[in-house]
Formats: sequence, structure tokens, C-alpha cells
Amino acid sequence: MADAKQSAAIAIVGGGLVGMALALALRRQGIAAQIFEARQRSSALNDQRILALSHGSRQILEWLGVWPAIGTTPIRSIHVSQQGGLGRTRMTAAEQGVPALGYVAAAASVAAALDAAVAAAQIVFHEGKRVEQIDGAAGEVGLKSDGEVFPARLVAYAEGAILANPVADTAADTAMVVRDYGQDAVICTVKAEALAPGVAYERFTPQGPLALLPCAGELAVVYTCPADQAGVLANLSDEDFLVRLQAHFGNRLKFLGVSARHVFPLALRYRKSPVGPRCVWLGNAAQTLHPVAGQGFNLALRDVWELSRTLANAADPGAAGLLAAYAAARHVDRRSVIGFTDGLIRVFGNDNPLLRHLRGAGLLAMDLLPPLRGFISRRMMYGARAWP
Repeated sequence: MADAKQSAAIAIVGGGLVGMALALALRRQGIAAQIFEARQRSSALNDQRILALSHGSRQILEWLGVWPAIGTTPIRSIHVSQQGGLGRTRMTAAEQGVPALGYVAAAASVAAALDAAVAAAQIVFHEGKRVEQIDGAAGEVGLKSDGEVFPARLVAYAEGAILANPVADTAADTAMVVRDYGQDAVICTVKAEALAPGVAYERFTPQGPLALLPCAGELAVVYTCPADQAGVLANLSDEDFLVRLQAHFGNRLKFLGVSARHVFPLALRYRKSPVGPRCVWLGNAAQTLHPVAGQGFNLALRDVWELSRTLANAADPGAAGLLAAYAAARHVDRRSVIGFTDGLIRVFGNDNPLLRHLRGAGLLAMDLLPPLRGFISRRMMYGARAWP
């Protein structure tokens, strides 16, 4: 263990999807990193979420060498509409000149591919190691866990449930901004009659957005609803749930069967700055978003790619100047995606008749103006900055 401690230039707190992706990205840049996971290593393999991976995320996962091992279903078109109002639009991969706008994958499948690659790269993975304290020292930090101290030049927080340095967390520039939407997401998969392959649906309703994503011959459902209704909705019989879903979505599809349902609370949480003294936050530790438009994990992968690129060939990966450069490089993308997802919930979740008409006009404008549709499609695929 002593040799392993000495070799860790970067300590990654969190061994989920983002932590493992970061470890692999750093390895590609020749930077030694170790992962510290409070749970058992296999925990990520039980993740029940369904992920919408953008075309840009596919490129990053290909760069990491894990894409072929992930089972995915391509999204070739996205149908966007609103309940109780006119206006709709449709975005297509063919119009944007890409094989798919995005891909749908089980989070557990992504985790399995990343975990296998981490093991093959012989990256040190400390499971069951909850970080208890961070002590600063000249030129390094020390992670304390189970009575042991692990020195590193930089600590990367990739675990949303863990707060870092208490001093940094209360500083004005790294303080958390939290907004509770009062909503939960009920997720499941459904079977549908005469299902068109590769078509995703995003339907905005006063109760919250409803997303249906193509997934291995079925549809992955993200059904947003008020938090006090989620438990009731999730525990309905299969027949009653399908009746509710059909009424909520409309008659464009006919639903035939449904899997078990799982409930996830929704909130916006983000740090004003993703960096502090010898520490950096990525993924949900930096920003937790509403799942509308499926941007959270895609934004996290861009965090990973940019940090690894910034730290390449760095003599000291924890140097303040490097971390400031990383924060500056991520500022536009982070803020625009945070604002975009939050704005969608605020605008489309309001049942004001005037807003309903304005939303319809906006969707109609997107449908009639290919440049506007292309701009939004590219932002969803690549973020605020086009690849690479």
C-alpha cells in the first residue's frame, strides 16, 4: 500500500461513472490517479438509471476505449411537444449529418464497461474507503480514511453526496446553489405497439416533462411528477400505470406493458465555481441537473475531458493557475447547460395560458427554422463548445 500511496498524483473521491471515467482519462494523459469509493466497488453496476448519451459523449467514450463494450440504442430523431397546446418540432440526425443525435444506455452497462477498463489499466481502486477529513500541507493534500493518510497533489470530487473541504464549501465562490423543484422522476421501461425505431419523445406537461427514449426495442420512460405523487404513481398496478401514462402522453403511441418503477428526487444543485485549493468538483459533485433533455452525464463527461486535457504534462496538477484555467474553460458550458435545463422547467412547467401560446410559437419557430433547430441540436450534442 505504501507504494500505491506514493504514486497517486490525483485522488479521485467517488468510484461511480464519473470517477472511473476521470481515472481513465487521466491515465491516457500519463497522470497517476487512485479512486476512493465509500461503497463497494460493485455498487455502480446496480445503477437503475437510463442515460441519454449525446454524440459528443460517444466521442469521449470512444477516446476512453470503452464505447464498444456499452450496449446502446441510437436516437435518430427527437419529437418535442407540449400537452394542452399547439406547436411541436422534430430534430433529426440526418439533418445534422451525424449517425445519431444520441444514444440510450443503461447506466449499469456504462458502469460495467468503465469498471472493466479501470481494472485492465490496473488503476488502484479503494473500495469501502469513506473520506473522513482533508488536511492541507505544502504542495499536497492528505486524504484520511480508516486511520490511514493518502497524500495527493490534487483531490477530484466525483461523488455528489460528499462535501469537500469545509472552508472551501463555505467560501462565496464555491458555495452551493440549491433549487428544489418539488418533483420526482419515476423511471421504467414500457413496450409499445408499432414502435418506430430510433425515435425519442420529449413532452412538456404542467406536472413536469415526460421523456420516452428508444431502448433495446422498448421505451425508457422518465415520468416527472410532483414529489407527493411519485410514490403513488410508482406503486400503481401495471395496468393502472399504463392507463395513467397513456392519458399523460396522448395517443401517438399505444403502450402494452411496463417494468418495475423506480423513483428519483429532482433538484438543481451547483457550485458557483468547480475548483478550490487543490481540489476540483466534477459531475454531480459540481452540478446536479434536472433530467430534462438528458444533459447531466453528458456535461460530466465534458468536465472529465477538459480536466484531463488541462492537466496534461503538468508538473503540479494541483497548481492554482491550472485549476483556474480549467474553471474558465468550463464556465460557458456549465452555465449555459444549467441555465438551459432550469429554464425549460420554469417556462414549460408553467400552465399560464399566455406562456402556453408563447411556447407553442417557440416550438413552431424551431420547426420552421432549420438554423435554430441545428443550433439547439449541436448544443445538445456537444455543449457550448463544439468538439473537440
